[in-house]
Amino acid sequence: MRHVGREGFVVGGAWWMVLAAASFGLMGVFVKLASATLGTVELVFWRTAFAVLVLGAAALLRRQRFATPLLGQHIKRGLLGYVSLLCYFYAISHLPLATAVTLNYTSPLFLALLSVLLLRERLPRSAWLAIVLGFAGVALLLKPTLAGLGVLSGVTGLLSGLLAGWSYLHVRELGQAGEPEWRTVFFFAFISTLGGLLLMLFQTWHPLTAANLPWVLGLGVSAMVAQLAMTRAYKVGRKMLVANLSYLTVAFSALFGALLWQHWLGWQELAATGLIILSGILASRR
Repeated sequence: MRHVGREGFVVGGAWWMVLAAASFGLMGVFVKLASATLGTVELVFWRTAFAVLVLGAAALLRRQRFATPLLGQHIKRGLLGYVSLLCYFYAISHLPLATAVTLNYTSPLFLALLSVLLLRERLPRSAWLAIVLGFAGVALLLKPTLAGLGVLSGVTGLLSGLLAGWSYLHVRELGQAGEPEWRTVFFFAFISTLGGLLLMLFQTWHPLTAANLPWVLGLGVSAMVAQLAMTRAYKVGRKMLVANLSYLTVAFSALFGALLWQHWLGWQELAATGLIILSGILASRR
């Protein structure tokens, strides 16, 4: 067996994150395409139901235990993550893809801020600088959105970042308590799927057709590939390098949005996106 050195693992981790970023970008494309015939709740349901089936089947085959003493933490993380995903998919459906993705990627800023407010952690100056720069970028990014009467879409996209950051607090606590990653992802998907079924009692289901089925399948597959690739990247790569490369999702989303919907970013959007990415990198270094 050929020996793989540390640098090989680092490079491998980088490529896994590039794959994850491209897959997350593709997921946004499929969400946007499917939103023409399916509502936000349905899109989130199909995305999470796919994960439940795949992860659940894999766990059964490996005879892994679903029981956990941390069910309360899983429920909190699952509910926050589910509402965040609803907000994110809504924003993707109503905003240029790169704008929606960038707003969701404010989650490291909110994670840092919530760590202070909820956990009483002390932040270094670089983290506070990141928060200031990040929200300056948000204001710059939202300016044309709000001017175009996209107030609800813009605020919902930002809310997805806030709730994602909040849910990551619980993910961190679950990890520190020794909870395996697959179980954390599974319970999030399971709770989200149950939430989708509950909400759909008050809405009308739209049928899966030959026209939208490829988009739904693409959504499920791309989301699963992204999740698995990201998990692998953090396992074999350097944490900071992998975290920084995750922002390639914004670049891929901008590229896909320009090619498919001619959503070309102007200088103001590019500057705002750059500020938010820079702030996220700084916030992750604390």
